[in-house]
Amino acid sequence: MTDNDAKYLPLVLPPGASRKERQGFSRLCRLLAATKFDPGVPLEHAYWLKAAELGDIYNQPGLAAAAHTVIDLVDQGWAIDVDKFGPLLCPPQTHVDRETEKARVRRQEHIRRDAQLRQPSVRRFVESMERTHQRGDRLISIFNLMRDGRELADSLEANPEATDTIQPYVQIVDSSATCEMTGFNLHDIWRYFRHTWSNAYSTIPGRSMPILIRDAATEYHAVIGLAAISSPVVQIAERDSWMGWDTKQVLAAIEDDPTDRLARWLARRIEVQQDEIYVDDLLRDGVLQPDDLKVPTNDVIARLRADAERHRAKHHRGGPIREVRNIETDAWIERAETHLFRSKRSALLAETLEIRSVLGTYFAPKPTAARLRRALGNSKARTQIGRLIRRARGERVGTVIADLTICGAVAPYNALAAGKLVGALAVSPVVLAAYKEKYRRPSEIASAMAGRPIMREARLSVVSTTSLYGTGSSQYNRLFWPASVMGGPEDARIGFSELGRSRSFGTSHFSDETVEALVRLSEHTGGRVRVNSLFGEGVSPRLRKVRLGLASLGWPTNELLKHGRERILYGVPLVANVREYSLGIDKEPLYLVDPEPSDEGQLVAQWWLERWGRNRAAQKHVRESMRQHRLVRPIRHGARVPLSMDDELLPVAFLGDAIARHA
Repeated sequence: MTDNDAKYLPLVLPPGASRKERQGFSRLCRLLAATKFDPGVPLEHAYWLKAAELGDIYNQPGLAAAAHTVIDLVDQGWAIDVDKFGPLLCPPQTHVDRETEKARVRRQEHIRRDAQLRQPSVRRFVESMERTHQRGDRLISIFNLMRDGRELADSLEANPEATDTIQPYVQIVDSSATCEMTGFNLHDIWRYFRHTWSNAYSTIPGRSMPILIRDAATEYHAVIGLAAISSPVVQIAERDSWMGWDTKQVLAAIEDDPTDRLARWLARRIEVQQDEIYVDDLLRDGVLQPDDLKVPTNDVIARLRADAERHRAKHHRGGPIREVRNIETDAWIERAETHLFRSKRSALLAETLEIRSVLGTYFAPKPTAARLRRALGNSKARTQIGRLIRRARGERVGTVIADLTICGAVAPYNALAAGKLVGALAVSPVVLAAYKEKYRRPSEIASAMAGRPIMREARLSVVSTTSLYGTGSSQYNRLFWPASVMGGPEDARIGFSELGRSRSFGTSHFSDETVEALVRLSEHTGGRVRVNSLFGEGVSPRLRKVRLGLASLGWPTNELLKHGRERILYGVPLVANVREYSLGIDKEPLYLVDPEPSDEGQLVAQWWLERWGRNRAAQKHVRESMRQHRLVRPIRHGARVPLSMDDELLPVAFLGDAIARHA
C-alpha cells in the first residue's frame, strides 16, 4: 500500500463527549503520530494515557474506549495522523515480506498473552507447577515433564537407527485425572504447556477435548506436544464449499438427481425439527393452540415471531441471568423456559411451521422423487428446502465437525518436526474413539430447546484447522500419511488438505484493557443488547462485545475488526461420505480409518519417525538447536512458561543424572 492509495478513517468521540475529552483524545493521537515505534516493543497503555495527560478516564467511558482502541491499533502497525478536522487512522500495509508479516502476527498475539502472564493468578499457577513437591522418595516439579535437549540430541546422535529413543503415545486429558508419574492433574499439565504458546490461553465454549502427547521413553513420560479438539467455527465458506454441503451446492445436487430417499430425508427433517421444540409454555401462555401445530397459519407464525422478539428483549435487558447448570432430565424444562431459550424456541418454531405450510402440500401424503421435483420447480418451496438444508447443517456442524484449535510440539521435540506428529495423532483412531465416548451424552442446546434429553451424533466426519500465519504453515504443509497406519486401506492416504484462506476478521489485536473499556462504554450508553457469555447465547462473546463497543463509539466496526491476518485453512476428511453423513442423509459414516483404535498411536509415531523425525535428527544444526534447552542451572528451556529468565535450582534428585552426563 502506498500513501496515494491509503484509506484513512476519521476518528471522532461519540456525541456527548466534552470539549476537554476531545482535546485530550486529539493530544494522545498527536503524540502517537509523532513517535517512531520499535515494532518489537509493545506499547504500555498506562504510559501513553499519562503522557497525554488524560487523567482519570475510567469515569469517561467514551474517551477510555477510544484511547485504548487507538493505542492497540497503533501498536499493530496502523498509521495515525491528525489534520485540521481531527484524528485519522490508516490500516497497516498488507503486502510485506514473510518474516515481517510473521513478526507482526506474533506482536498481535503477544499483546494478550503477555498481559495474561502478568496476571497474579496465572503467575501463581505457573509458579506452583514449577515448585517441587514430594512424591514418594522423589521431589517432583513440572520440569520432570520436560526432556533435556542435550540428552535427547546425544541419544539420537549415538543411536540414529534406534526406534525406542522417542516413544510417543496419546493421552486424553480428563480434568479429574492425575498423572501417574508426577501426581499433577492432567489438565494442569496441559494448561501449563499451553501457556508457552505465542497466543493467550483461553477456554472455548461448547465441546473441547484437550490431548497430551507423551514420551514413554523417559522416566516421567515427558510431554512431546499438545492438541485440542473443539467445537468448530460455524460458518467458514471455504470449508463448507470443500465439504460440498454449502446450501447452494446441496440444492444443485438435489436438483440434478431428486430421489425418493432425498424426499424422505427432507420430510423427516421437518418432523424432527418440530418435534424437538418444547411447546408446553407456549400452549400455556396462549401463544399457540394445539391445532396450530398441525395446520399452521400466517397469524400463528406472526405471533411466534413476536413472542421470540419479546423474550429476546427481556434476555438482553438484563436482570438476574438464570443459567441452569444441572443437566438432569427435569432441569431441561427449567432451562428451556429461560428468556434466552424461549426466544430461540419461538423463532425456530415459527420458521418450522412456515416451512411445513409451504412444503406440506408437496410431500403429503408420501414424499417421493416426483413430488420433490415439483417442489423444486416452485420458487417459494425451493426457498424452504434451502432453509431445511441450512438448519440441518447448523444442527450437525458442531457435532460431526471439530476444529483442531491447539496443535503443536514443545521443545526440544519441536526441532524434530514433532508438530506433524501431534497433528496426525490428533485425528487418529484413539482420539476419534475418545471423542465419541466423551460426547455420547445429551446435547445442551438441543435438550434445552426440546425440554428433554436430546442425543446428537458424536462420530466425526471432518477435522479442520487454520495456520497461525497466512504466509504458510510448516506444520501442516505436506502432512499426509498412509491410511494403513490408522487401520485404513493400504492403497490410500489421508492428511491435511489446504482448503483456502480465511477472512481476516477478529479481536486478537485488541488487549483485554481495550475490550473492558469498549464493554463499559456500550453499557454506559444504554446498549440494549448485552453479551452475557452464556452457552447458547451465540458464538464468540469477545467478538460481539468488541463489535458493540466500537458501534457505541460510532467507529467503523468492520474496518477496525480487520486484523489484517489471513490464515490458511486445512481439513482432514475422516469418512468417504462427507456430505451425506455430515448432513444426516446417511446415518452411518464410511470411515477412511478404523474407528476402533488398535493402539495409542504407536503406528503413527513410527511413520513420523521414519518420514520426519530421523531425517531432522541427522542434521547437525537441528541437534545443536535442541541442546539449547537445558534442565540444569541456569534453566533455559523452550517448554518453560516465559514468566522470567531468573536462574533457579532444580531438585538434586532430578538433576543428578543430567549433571553426571554433561558435567
